[in-house]
Amino acid sequence: MSSDSNNGGKDLIDWEWLSARELYASELAYRRQRAGLTLMELGAKCLYEQSYLHRLERGQRLGTVEAAAALDKVYGTGELLVKLWHLAKREAKDRPFLGLAPLEAGAVSVQEYAVSAVPYLLQTRAYAEEQLRTARPHSIKQLSAQVAARLKRQDRLTGPNPVHYRALIDEAVLRRRARDPKTWTAQLAHLIEVAQQPDVSLHVVPFGTGPHHIRSCLELIFFQDGRTVAYTQSSWSGHLVEEPEDVEPLRLAYDLLRDTALTPTESLNFLRTALEEHAPQRQPTQPA
Repeated sequence: MSSDSNNGGKDLIDWEWLSARELYASELAYRRQRAGLTLMELGAKCLYEQSYLHRLERGQRLGTVEAAAALDKVYGTGELLVKLWHLAKREAKDRPFLGLAPLEAGAVSVQEYAVSAVPYLLQTRAYAEEQLRTARPHSIKQLSAQVAARLKRQDRLTGPNPVHYRALIDEAVLRRRARDPKTWTAQLAHLIEVAQQPDVSLHVVPFGTGPHHIRSCLELIFFQDGRTVAYTQSSWSGHLVEEPEDVEPLRLAYDLLRDTALTPTESLNFLRTALEEHAPQRQPTQPA
């Protein structure tokens, strides 16, 4: 720990371990203290709610760059806070992503949209293995580990305290069958079974709904404390979205898409029809 005798009353800070986000929050609190303003007085000057400013100073939210600019104007700090905001924003993007499983483990609700493949939480072992093989894993051992990790995530749907799960499945997913007909038969049957679980809501998004705003896979993860994070995934990369200002447009887009999807009952009938159309026809018995 070190301190600067000319810090104007700043608390002692371990600068060696301070993140950019913590630095931004610390600077916000310091500038308000130096200006001799209460949160209420600051809110009146910059036209932001007191509770919002409080969360910024505690590092609970990063907020918007517009808020940083407004505070720069109040404190007369040029573009200092805007620059710190951009630094914290870049740091969040560069932070290593540890996977969705730890987030789903603490969630109370998960909502996702699948655009090209059956959602991981709804895949059978055979379907998961076939899909993962397309990525050309280095070894059978690696493939087995990936399949096991994917299936382990499904414990959140079947455990003693199951998460409420809602899936929007694009019709394209159901038209792009597995290569093995038996694998696809089992996958459709599994979707029909899971769709009837009390904590699962499954909606098919038919082609007839027309174009919409979501172009890639999207997962929304809701927590008990009211926090929501989003994860977007394309063919080659994924991105975790944590700031409320960035999550909210994704939530809105998801809700709008859900409104155009089939109801759970209609979706169940759609899946049953798809299974009937796909089920291999029995071959007539050849005479002895």
